[in-house]
Amino acid sequence: MFALHVIQAEFGDCLLLEYGTAGAPHFILVDGGPPQIFKDHLSKILGEKVVSQGAKLDRVILSHVDNDHIVGLVDLFAELQLQQANSQPALVQIEGLWHNSFRRTIDVNGALQPRLQTLLAVAGMQTTMDHTAISLNGIAEGNKLRQLAQLLQISINTDLPDPITVDTATTSKNFDNLRLTVVGPSEENLAALREEWNKWLDNHEDAIASSEARLMANADQSVPNLSSICLVAEADGRTILLTGDARSDHIHDGLRAKGLLDASDHAHFDIFKVAHHGSDRNVTKTFFRKVTADRYVISANGKYGNPDLATLIWLVEAAKEQDRSPEIIATNETPSTRKLTQEYPQDEYGYSLRFLPEGDSSIEVRLA
Repeated sequence: MFALHVIQAEFGDCLLLEYGTAGAPHFILVDGGPPQIFKDHLSKILGEKVVSQGAKLDRVILSHVDNDHIVGLVDLFAELQLQQANSQPALVQIEGLWHNSFRRTIDVNGALQPRLQTLLAVAGMQTTMDHTAISLNGIAEGNKLRQLAQLLQISINTDLPDPITVDTATTSKNFDNLRLTVVGPSEENLAALREEWNKWLDNHEDAIASSEARLMANADQSVPNLSSICLVAEADGRTILLTGDARSDHIHDGLRAKGLLDASDHAHFDIFKVAHHGSDRNVTKTFFRKVTADRYVISANGKYGNPDLATLIWLVEAAKEQDRSPEIIATNETPSTRKLTQEYPQDEYGYSLRFLPEGDSSIEVRLA
């Protein structure tokens, strides 16, 4: 048995892997979405899909510490800690956490975070610099998640090196019939990101400190990404590519490093979770030609323009060129998805488009 439950995460990610057998199902939770997702959707799905079958979460995996991926996990762990303090039954049992902290991956010398915390105190920054605030608040949430895990005695990265990278996680990790292979980030990616963060701070600290809206907004457009744990999940001969918010060139390099590309530098998956909610900053049409899938999952609700129309066009054009007929599974209908169907008709381009039904908390994509 192998299935992906795509949980309504609005502008974030929240995914539940189901594997094992019908009589003995197993589950891994990947990301928890932004605020309200635990309360509105994730807690319900955990009860219906996991607890009702007498199962637990073999692992909780945080791809990276952006708020739109981590807050739901912090809310879950906080709920468990409250239940523990009140001697109440736990909502769900968690066997372990995979989590690359900002300190372990980017801020290895401890010099960046104090500078970033100073920026958070700048008047008006939270409203003028959306992307930066999300990233910086997520760093604090990442520290909170680790603290909660320690209080709950949930092991952190005990079965993989800390931090988790392509270079350190040299072998795949097996869970029943599921195999997880780390394909990102690499040590090279992390080193480059450290340099980007240092340059960004050097270039923009004075401008941001001035609280001038134009300068702050310009800085916000260039804020570096955070590193994502990227995985290939395989069970019963089926595969899922889980990308977090990683860049396509980094994903491709990671697939190559793990020997998952063929002789022509291509790879095919049953499901491909499109990175960064379909942002056109993270993918290219060439990548969609080289890394293909039968079904593409996009979690986005239109916030920040995601998914970008360009991303959707590149996806369907690449598929048409290769005579493929993929299914696009999206959590929400957005202006971009509507425009895609108008300008690139499904019957002409050969793709199909399916949305999570309005009012539902998840959509199941079953593989085996």
